[in-house]
Amino acid sequence: VDSYDVTVEEDLGEIQLIKIEKRKYWYQDDWYLKYITVKTPVGDYLEFPCYRWITDEKEVVLRDGRAKLPRDDKTQILKQHRRKELESRQKMYRWKEWHPGFPLSIDAHSHSELPRDIQFDNEKGIDFILNYTKAMENLYVNRFMHMFQSSWSDFADFERIFVRISNTISEYVMQHWREDFMFGYQFLNGCNPVLIRRCTEIPKKLPVTMDMVECSLERNLTLEEEVKQGNIFIVDYELLDGVDANKTDPCTIQYLAAPICLLYKNLEKKIVPIAIQLGQKPGPDNPIFLPSDATYDWLLAKIWVRSSDFHIHQTVTHLLRTHLVSEVFSIAMFRQLPAVHPLFKLLVPHMRFTIAINTKAREQLICECGLFDKANATGGGGHVQMVQKAMKDLTYSSLCFPEEIKAKGMDSKEDIPYYYYRDDGIKVWEAIKSFAEDVIHIYYESDEVVCEDVELQAFVKDIYVYGMRGVKASGFPKMIRTRETLAEYLTVIMFTTSAQHAAVNFGQYDWCSWIPNAPPTMRCPPPTEKGTVTIEQIVESLPDRGRSCWHLGAVWALSQFQDKELFLGMYPDEHFVEKPVKEAMAKFRKNLDEIVSTITERNKNKKLPYYYLSPDRIPNSVAV
Repeated sequence: VDSYDVTVEEDLGEIQLIKIEKRKYWYQDDWYLKYITVKTPVGDYLEFPCYRWITDEKEVVLRDGRAKLPRDDKTQILKQHRRKELESRQKMYRWKEWHPGFPLSIDAHSHSELPRDIQFDNEKGIDFILNYTKAMENLYVNRFMHMFQSSWSDFADFERIFVRISNTISEYVMQHWREDFMFGYQFLNGCNPVLIRRCTEIPKKLPVTMDMVECSLERNLTLEEEVKQGNIFIVDYELLDGVDANKTDPCTIQYLAAPICLLYKNLEKKIVPIAIQLGQKPGPDNPIFLPSDATYDWLLAKIWVRSSDFHIHQTVTHLLRTHLVSEVFSIAMFRQLPAVHPLFKLLVPHMRFTIAINTKAREQLICECGLFDKANATGGGGHVQMVQKAMKDLTYSSLCFPEEIKAKGMDSKEDIPYYYYRDDGIKVWEAIKSFAEDVIHIYYESDEVVCEDVELQAFVKDIYVYGMRGVKASGFPKMIRTRETLAEYLTVIMFTTSAQHAAVNFGQYDWCSWIPNAPPTMRCPPPTEKGTVTIEQIVESLPDRGRSCWHLGAVWALSQFQDKELFLGMYPDEHFVEKPVKEAMAKFRKNLDEIVSTITERNKNKKLPYYYLSPDRIPNSVAV
C-alpha cells in the first residue's frame, strides 16, 4: 500500500469533481485506488472515496464523499456526472436469464468476464474444483477416491473418512445422530432451521391415527387435542415430489423421496419425531413409519428425511434464497444507484464478491456436468427443477425474518424455548433495522423525499421486474412510498446477504460431515413395507465411498470464512464521510457487540452451542 502527496500551487476554487487516469506503461498494471483527500488553502479536508480499480486509459471522475440524493444536485455538471455513471454501469452490469423461471443473474459466462471492480482479488481462492480437491487432501479422504463406486461396510466404516477436527458439534452429531432428540433438534438449530411449522391440522395425505402415535404422546390427550394445543409440528418435503433424480452416472442409480414428517413437543418442550411417511400419496406401499417400529425401519425413515432436508437446504434455502436473491440486489444496486447515493454507500459492503462467487458457481459447481452432479441426487438437472418450483414461495414477506417466523407459528419463546435460530435472528434483524432507520432519517427528512427519489424507485423496480420476474404474487414492492417501508426493505437486503446466509451456510460441516446424518444421495429406493430393513440395506442405500468424499470436501470448503473476512458492522472502506452516519455505525457496532455477549453467555457449557447468528461470525456479504 502506497500513498502519494501531490501539491498544487494555484488556487483551484471550489472543487466539484476530481478526474484521475492511469497512463499505460510497458505492461498492463491495474491500480486499486482507495481515496483522495484534498487539503484546501484554508485548511479544510475534503474526502473523495474511490474504492475502485483504475484499469485502462479511461479517466475516472470522483465526487466528494458527502452522500447526495438526486434532488440535492443543483448544478448541471453534477447531474450529468450522476447520469453518466449510471449509463456506463448499466452497460457493464446486464441482466441475463440462466434458466427459465430463475431470478435473473449477471450477463457473464465466467469470472474473468466480470467488471474488474467486483472480481475476487485472487481467482484461485474461489476455484471450487481446486478448493474441494484441496479440502479432500486436507481431510485425508482422497485415498478412498479410487474406490469411487464401492459401499462402506457399516456405520463405523464412515468414521474412516470422518475427521476429528476440534469441532464439538460434528463429533456430537456422529455420537447421537440416531437419537430422536437429535433428529428433532436439527429442525430448530441445524443448518436448515427454516422448514418446521406448527401443524394446525393433520393433512389428509398423511392419514396418521391416534393408535399409531399414542405411545409417543405424553399429555394423556388425543392427537386432535395435541394439535389444538399447538404441540404438533410438521415438515413437508412436497417440493421434491416429481423432481428427477441424478442420472449422470450410469453405474449408480440414485433416488429421491418427498417425505412428510410429524413432530411432537414433549413435556420437556423438546421437539421429537412421531411419524414419517416417505411419499406424498398415502397407500399400502407408502407406510407411515413410527418410533415404535423395528429399530432399522425407523432409522432408515429418518435417514430419508435427513437426505431430503439436505436437498432442500442446498438448493432452496441456500442457493435460491440467499445466493441468487443477493445477486439480484447486487446487480440492481450497481445499475440504479450511483456511488454518491447514500443507499449505495450503505449497501455496497453487503454486496462484496456476491456476483463473483455466483458466477464461479455457474461456471464450475451447478452447471451441466459441474461438481454438484458428482455427489448429489438432485444433480443433473433436479436442482434446476427445484429452484423453478421454489420460486412460487419466494415472497417478500418470507424474507422478512420476524414475519416468516410468525407465519410458521414458531414465534412463541415460552412455547418453543430452544429455537436459538429464531432468538438470535430476531436480535440481529432488529439491530440491522435500527441502523437502517438511523441512516434513512439522516438523508430522507420525510416520506415525500422517499417518493421523489427516482434512483431508489428505479432500484426497487429493477429488483421486482428482473429479480422476481414481475410476479405480483411475490409481494415485492414496485415502489416505496414511506421511510418505514424503506427501512424494512433495506433490512431485508442487508439481513439476507449477511445473517440469513451465515445461518444456513457456515453450519454445513458441523451438521453434514457425518454422512449418515445428511446423505447427499441415496442408492436404493425408499422402503415400501415395514419389517424388512437390515443394517446392510441401510449401508447399501447410503452414498458410496467416492460420493462421500466429494460431499465431505464440499461441506468443508463451503463452511470456511474468506481470508480477511469482514464481519457484520465492519466497514473499513469509508464510503460515508459525514459524522451523523459514523455515529450511527458506532451505535450499530455497539448493539452487535451486546448481541455477541448475550449469545456467548447462553452458549457457555452447552454441548450443542448455537453460534451461526453471532454477529462476530456473520460475514457482511455472500462471498463463499
